[in-house]
Amino acid sequence: MSRPVRFQTLLRDPTSAARRGRLITPHGTVETPAFMPVGTQATVKGITPDHLAASGTVMLLANTYHLALRPGEDVVARMGGLHGFMGWDGPILTDSGGFQVFSLAARSRLSEGGVAFRSHIDGRLLELTPERAIAIQEALGADITMCLDHCPALPATKEAVADAVGRTVHWAGRCRDAHTRPDQALFGIVQGGHHADLRAECAEALIKLDFDGFAVGGVSVGESREQVREALAVTTHHLPEDRPRYLMGVGRPRDILDAVATGIDLFDCVLPTRNGRNATCLTDRGLVKLRNASHRLDPGPIEDGCPCLACCNFSRAYLRHLFLAKEMLGPILASIHNVTYLHRLTRRIRQAITEGRFVPLRAEVLEALGP
Repeated sequence: MSRPVRFQTLLRDPTSAARRGRLITPHGTVETPAFMPVGTQATVKGITPDHLAASGTVMLLANTYHLALRPGEDVVARMGGLHGFMGWDGPILTDSGGFQVFSLAARSRLSEGGVAFRSHIDGRLLELTPERAIAIQEALGADITMCLDHCPALPATKEAVADAVGRTVHWAGRCRDAHTRPDQALFGIVQGGHHADLRAECAEALIKLDFDGFAVGGVSVGESREQVREALAVTTHHLPEDRPRYLMGVGRPRDILDAVATGIDLFDCVLPTRNGRNATCLTDRGLVKLRNASHRLDPGPIEDGCPCLACCNFSRAYLRHLFLAKEMLGPILASIHNVTYLHRLTRRIRQAITEGRFVPLRAEVLEALGP
């Protein structure tokens, strides 16, 4: 069967489960492991498409729930789909709205049929069933779409997590049946909390539905770092080698390294732009807080050797001034730097896998980052 996206495993690290791959989509090829900036409302906050491309971005993510509310998927479709609407010609992945079941629990009502939200904008009702989630994503026109899933809030009893797994698998079947666009891939999402047996059960059930790829959901929502690593190792062990693996909502450097070690290929997170808006920058030596008085007369860049727009042109002293003066250029430049940093990190990871030295690289990066 011809698939709208194809995944090729190019190399495997000899001493871990890390792998280097290639994801081929209708709008371009993505070398993996790769990080995807989040463009929730058809924009990565504060960064133009040209600056995204210059930062090393190849693929990004947009949000089904938010775009269905505003401007509406019909508007996006009439304006040429997400690619034409936001001026981005590279691959795009849309989430299903499933994370909002978790993050907007106070505004939602869950049932076996789906989930009903009260809009955070105007209070109107949005009913998101598996079929509706697929219809919205088909109108948005992303290269990769996601099944609607149930991500339970933690702490939760094992019974509650098992209930969410059953609902996730049931909804995944309905999503697959509703999916009609041959040029869009559809990924299933593995839930199960930190319970190895539930993760395995969910993965095996989704594999039988033969999705184009698989995402790992329900991590970094309250578990310890060790529980997250165990959940990833269990999940990827059960997933097929010939399909891409996507870890949802993870962007801290140490978490990316942990996940790559278990065989994850794709990541997304709001962290680089959210940190950037708050004057916090990612570097090989840890976080740099640009508002700190120590940068008042600092002529150096955020990080030596970084090729981003901020580091090539501006000092820490100037960037600190922008934030203290509440000038919008400060968050823009810091966000560009952070996105560039994560792409630099994933390029280093890919090169290390190629050279068979991912494990030493991981240790080196973690040591430099510090506690």
